[in-house]
Amino acid sequence: MSKKLLINTVGKRKRAIAHATLTEGKGTVRINKLLIDQVQPIIARMKMLEPIMLAGDISKLNISVRTQGGGQISQADAVRVAIGRALLENNKKLADTFLEYDRQILVPDVRFKESSKPNKHGNARSATQKSYR
Repeated sequence: MSKKLLINTVGKRKRAIAHATLTEGKGTVRINKLLIDQVQPIIARMKMLEPIMLAGDISKLNISVRTQGGGQISQADAVRVAIGRALLENNKKLADTFLEYDRQILVPDVRFKESSKPNKHGNARSATQKSYR
């Protein structure tokens, strides 16, 4: 009985979370059950494809990603991290390539929106207007 390839990874950015599953297959990449060629906007698609382009030939691997939360670009960054980590787990030689190109492929950006404070109006740091008279 031969071992089947199955790698699960997670990528995060702001409030977006992406779960990637890498298996043996025909080289298809799906994001939320959509082929990656159908993902809009194009900028988000290009972000998601960066680790795949750097990895080279993935014709024997299928990548399926579920993503939720955040906005379009945050989800694209989360997918990018999840795919990068899955490809790295499959082939450890890609570590130097990914880190040389962009560290954010493997290490997620941990910045979050600052939460609003009690008794403050508007955004997180604004205070009420002060009156001198």
